[in-house]
Amino acid sequence: MTTIAAARLTTPWWLRANAGLAGVLVLIGAVYTIGATVSDRFLSLGNLLNVYEQTTDLALVSIGQTLTILSGGIDLSVGSLISLTSCLTSGLINGNPDRVAPVVIGVLALGTLVGVVNAGLVVALRVHPLIVTLGMGAILQGMTLLYALGPVGRVPRDFSFVAYGRIAGIPIGATIAVILCVLVALLLRYLPLGRQIYALGDDDNSARLVGLRRTRILMLVYGASGFCCAATGLYLAARFGVGQPYTGVNYTLASITPVVLGGTLLSGGKGGVIGTLFGAFLIALLNNLLNFMDVSKHYQLVAQAVIIILAVSVYIERRRLG
Repeated sequence: MTTIAAARLTTPWWLRANAGLAGVLVLIGAVYTIGATVSDRFLSLGNLLNVYEQTTDLALVSIGQTLTILSGGIDLSVGSLISLTSCLTSGLINGNPDRVAPVVIGVLALGTLVGVVNAGLVVALRVHPLIVTLGMGAILQGMTLLYALGPVGRVPRDFSFVAYGRIAGIPIGATIAVILCVLVALLLRYLPLGRQIYALGDDDNSARLVGLRRTRILMLVYGASGFCCAATGLYLAARFGVGQPYTGVNYTLASITPVVLGGTLLSGGKGGVIGTLFGAFLIALLNNLLNFMDVSKHYQLVAQAVIIILAVSVYIERRRLG
């Protein structure tokens, strides 16, 4: 393994995981400062909890995206997989509470399987993950439209508790996303698999030379990404009450924004999910501020695009200089 790769594997875990956290916290503070001048309600606890709740979907999908990027790849099928799993969830349950458990298990298994297939194609075809997952995304979106051209099915009211329910005032969905993030962070820190993911993303060729099982690592990473997409699809079905065939379309690129903001390099090998979680919170907070300012949703998408361009530019410059 190269000297650089070895050095990064011995870097303190909190530094690897939180490389971009300081910058994200500064930006969060800046948004709060601006928000305070816009409305007193922006700084209220109730609004903070609303932003926390609005972080859920983007945080879930971005956790899986972080793993693929850390391994030196990327997953561009996430949006289509979210659309498919959301439609299947509401369509198969169709208001029947007895179907909730088997459908949830089946949807999570399907998402994981799609991720594993992505990894298998990357290994077998020796094609960059960007191409494989982009193609897989087109296939999944086509399957979604074959299943439903418009809103489909419905979920029981109890199932919507996942999206809207609160315990002691704390949103359940967002808390699940935080717990998942912590578990992944611990995996990256304490398990050999975590170090192997960093090594693979840092230097693929060196990782092969030292005997890392690249196929197994990629299947676990992309399987996790698929699982996170399915979890996002379940959450959106619970939130909207029905499945929408285009509900995941914006998540393909949106899922990359928190990853980059959180300090994970697009080239892989450096970063972590803690920064990603705060990056997702920053995006939700910014959208919340723009809502207070009565800015159109279309301009909010433009703002997100500008943020990711600036963030990528900063990290590319950092990598060039460092």
